[in-house]
Amino acid sequence: MAASGPTKITWKLQEFVAHAGNVTCLVLGKNSGRLLATGGEDCRVNLWSVSKPNCIMSLTGHNTPVECIQFKDSEELVVAGSQSGSLRIWDLEAAKILRTLSGHKANICSLDFHPFGEFVASGSLDTNVKLWDIRRKGCVMTYKGHTNAVRCLRFSPDGRWIAAAGDDSTVKLWDLSAAKILTEFTDHTGPVNIVEFHPNEYLLASGSSDRTIKFWDLEKFKMVSCTEVESTPVRCILFNPDGCCLYSGSQDSLHVYGWEPPRCFDVLPVNWGRAADLAICSNQLIGASFSQVTVSTFVVDLNRVKKTGSIVQGVVEDEKLFNLPVTKGAALRRNYERPLTTCSRPQSSKVKEEPESEGRIPSGEEEKDDKESTAEIRNPEEYKEIFQPQNAIARTPPRRTDPFPAPPEDDSVSVKEAEKVTVPTEMHSPAVKRLQPQNNKLADLSDEDAVSQIRKGHDTMCVVLTSRFKNLDTVRAVWTTGDVKTSIDSAVTMNDLAVIVDILNIINLKPALWKLDLCPSIIPQIDKLLQSKYESYVQTGCTSLKLILQRFGPLIADNLVTPPSIGVDITREERHQKCKLCYKQLKNLLPILQSKAGLPGRQGSAFRELQLLMAAFE
Repeated sequence: MAASGPTKITWKLQEFVAHAGNVTCLVLGKNSGRLLATGGEDCRVNLWSVSKPNCIMSLTGHNTPVECIQFKDSEELVVAGSQSGSLRIWDLEAAKILRTLSGHKANICSLDFHPFGEFVASGSLDTNVKLWDIRRKGCVMTYKGHTNAVRCLRFSPDGRWIAAAGDDSTVKLWDLSAAKILTEFTDHTGPVNIVEFHPNEYLLASGSSDRTIKFWDLEKFKMVSCTEVESTPVRCILFNPDGCCLYSGSQDSLHVYGWEPPRCFDVLPVNWGRAADLAICSNQLIGASFSQVTVSTFVVDLNRVKKTGSIVQGVVEDEKLFNLPVTKGAALRRNYERPLTTCSRPQSSKVKEEPESEGRIPSGEEEKDDKESTAEIRNPEEYKEIFQPQNAIARTPPRRTDPFPAPPEDDSVSVKEAEKVTVPTEMHSPAVKRLQPQNNKLADLSDEDAVSQIRKGHDTMCVVLTSRFKNLDTVRAVWTTGDVKTSIDSAVTMNDLAVIVDILNIINLKPALWKLDLCPSIIPQIDKLLQSKYESYVQTGCTSLKLILQRFGPLIADNLVTPPSIGVDITREERHQKCKLCYKQLKNLLPILQSKAGLPGRQGSAFRELQLLMAAFE
């Protein structure tokens, strides 16, 4: 990274407190790249202008935490889904609630507006995808087929198809006018968190917890390519507007990918933690992330990012040396044909409206909900500048289309900067908290002493990581013999949850490695992970427990009711004893599952799903 401000490639734009409770979701306006909407445990949707510190509008009406949000392409509408399964749509220009829609039986996990018609799609923990007619206030169609939560929805650029990604590791593609499924992509080995259509050609990208991004040809319905495995689950991707490359907001970094052939053009460090959404504005990539009550935004100067030509993994700067064709999407497959006029609704002969009891709420109840919903303008000047009808066509005034300026960069660390130094909460060790500099003490130190104090923490962290490396090396030595059970047991004896997490993340990606023999050793470790304050630990624990319940739940339940064997059957007796032990250990997890099932967002959804799987033992 360069040393002077004007040549900086990445920088932090702002950090602010967004809600009274924890932030649960956020979305950037893709049209302007200048609008940001956040949802929180306080049941509110707050609107912000990127780089401005004050809230523009605060939208109320939901009675449970907001789970997901989406802007309409033109950014005059925003929709938010809640934990209770209801949707609310606000007209931002009119500053009022537009619609309240209800019909899902569980959390809303994903939303998207149709690019032309007056429709919105919603995906839920109840595994269904619903298509809503905004004007008629009703559900037009319910698409069934997923067996787990639907995490992401995207309409195709021509508005004819909808892609749905789910925790069942699949991507399904539906034809809206024919009301039928076109194809299903099943090559991912973990939950699919995000899908994006190429802006021009018949190509789809999907990012998964299996840490890969896959590209799909939508003419042949076949996989085009797959990226190398990233270090963390893929949750955030975005095509460049001209379709030349794909950006992936990885943990504390930005990856730039091509797909024919598969290659990584560039990797840039960006300290955004786990990016929640990406947008592009004035040839700058805007990234947003959240943690507890705060939201942070970051900028990447795309003028200095490699989008073609280089291969980072192979350190090859000339494609001719690697015999890689210089490809252009339009030359490989056909482009979308956008309609000249907006579509009114799917073909009535093919799509039947949902019955009122499932897809609509009685008009009186909707009117009551709408009256309870408000759009409070917090910053009149900013609101007038952005949302007044006279500015609707040019939503961002000329003075705001300039790129976000990079802050001046100083190589020295001042006391004020040192006070802001924090260690990411998801580092694999509880010891991390002890390594954080004490801000009140640093404030009394000189710059030199403050830097020295921080370096001491760095040295301690190096010791922690060196110890962890030795432990993992010991486990690896046993693992290479093929004895997974002994590997797990050796890791447990080390009493280091970070090592357990690393091993479980590997086993979770390869469910075939799971054996009943592993469960008695792992379930007590899962208990510790579920109670951890580190989100990554909790997520790994939930994934492992889910796989155990899915693979061995029926076996354990059957053994509890099967009478003892007659005669000598050592194998059966051993299996019976293991199942009894697993049952006892699993029952011990029930209190924590019950206590965390009410949490908002994906974590709460995961605990509620685990509760349902545990019901098999009742």
